[in-house]
Amino acid sequence: VHSLKDVPTRLPDGLVLAAVTAREDPRDVLVTHDGRGLEALPADARVGTSSLRRAAIWRAAYPSMAVVPVRGNLGTRLGRLGGPVDALIVAAAGLHRMGQQHLVATYLDPGWMVPAPGQGALGVEVRADDRVARERAAWVEDATVRRATVAERRILDALGGNCQIPVGAYARVADGAWEVSVLVGAGAHGGSAKPRTWSWRGAELEAGIDWILDELAGSGKEVLP
Repeated sequence: VHSLKDVPTRLPDGLVLAAVTAREDPRDVLVTHDGRGLEALPADARVGTSSLRRAAIWRAAYPSMAVVPVRGNLGTRLGRLGGPVDALIVAAAGLHRMGQQHLVATYLDPGWMVPAPGQGALGVEVRADDRVARERAAWVEDATVRRATVAERRILDALGGNCQIPVGAYARVADGAWEVSVLVGAGAHGGSAKPRTWSWRGAELEAGIDWILDELAGSGKEVLP
């Protein structure tokens, strides 16, 4: 069982993603050492994250703030608050699963701080030839979340997302329409990019992803490899 955002888009031969679970809150959140929200952060605040995606978005929005690399498990990162950093950007799902949602200072809009593909969902990986494991995994399958995260992971795969190219993708239904937000960062060292959101009614999600990828491909070499 993995956090789906950490599962490669192309699995090794002989393995399958047998189930995708219901989704925890997919948003990123801001956690501060004194509980103040985003609006109260000083212009020269030090914001910690180990994610290139989060760093790219933050630098674009708040160029006066310093983005500080902070690594380790969630507990280790939280322990650095008030020392090397004034605030952290982390996944809401991680805090919720630890019962630490009271630490959230601000939930960040996923149309701006676009989540990682699959963020908030769990993926159950099993051997392709293990019929019993596949049948049992099906008990926790959420078909709607599977559909949305397949679309997100398809975008990640098409954009060549890796440790050097930060990519965010988030698909959801809002007021009866599909909305898909995409962020493609400019690189590992100081890059930033502006997220884009598409919304449509009456078309299948898969057809909409075709359209989005065609549009991104036409926007320049910096977007698609």
